[in-house]
Amino acid sequence: MHIETLKVFCDLVDLESFSLAAERNFITQSAVSQQIRSLEDKFDRRLLERVRGRRDVKLTAAGQVFYAEAKKVLESYSHLQESLRGVIGKIGGTVKVATVYSVGLHELPPKVREFMTKFPAAKIDLEYSRTTRIVRDVLGGSVELGIVAYPEPKRGLSIVEMANSRLVLIAPPDHKLASRAKVKVSDLNGREFVVFERDVPTRKATDRILKENGVEIAKVAEFDNIETIKRAVEVGFGLAIVPAPTVSGASASGRLAVIELAEDYWVRSVGVIYRSDRNLSLAAKKFVELLEQN
Repeated sequence: MHIETLKVFCDLVDLESFSLAAERNFITQSAVSQQIRSLEDKFDRRLLERVRGRRDVKLTAAGQVFYAEAKKVLESYSHLQESLRGVIGKIGGTVKVATVYSVGLHELPPKVREFMTKFPAAKIDLEYSRTTRIVRDVLGGSVELGIVAYPEPKRGLSIVEMANSRLVLIAPPDHKLASRAKVKVSDLNGREFVVFERDVPTRKATDRILKENGVEIAKVAEFDNIETIKRAVEVGFGLAIVPAPTVSGASASGRLAVIELAEDYWVRSVGVIYRSDRNLSLAAKKFVELLEQN
């Protein structure tokens, strides 16, 4: 039995998908199935429930025990690798990072490039997800680092703050507010808006600010993806409030008008989260240090 087989099994359980487990390990879905069967044959136990015609990932009682112990083996193996790299002072290995789209697409690329230049033997395995899933995956151990907006204190999690960014108003170029350099929160009352879905932290923060100031807006569409929101504003659905880094250069392109929000409280915080009881790998520590820099 190889350590890679244990990793495939744990990835399958964590991701709840044969296709995603195959993609993460650079193998085919049939190879994932074969490796699961090899584990069941070796230990003479069913590890996954099987229902004809379905590909659900559901652990048997034996599978739950096997998963818990396999995670410990993988963590020990990772620690072994890190200890050996530490002896010779080499920063290497893969850092699994889950991030929200707005940060991952617009703020992380230069940081990842800088990291890879400084530590060519290391790799950043980046995936995009929603905040609730990122928190779950960090606590579950399937990713080492999570990067989220408006990180909330939670038992079992440590938070390292990154640089904050301003929230800005975006509008179609022909909108009445498009020519304004700055608008106040009161100027938004009654306007039509494209907004994030309810469970997105930026939406929650925006709703709170508007409510505290007695401002009501007309929500004409809700999306979970920053790029979809920008496109909806471009074609005239309405206004939107988004992080400034996500629309850098948009005004120059002529597709969007980017307008400053006057009040000081239009700020989005960003943070790196990781399990408090977990010793970060050397590579992960270096990446976090890089993310802390403004």
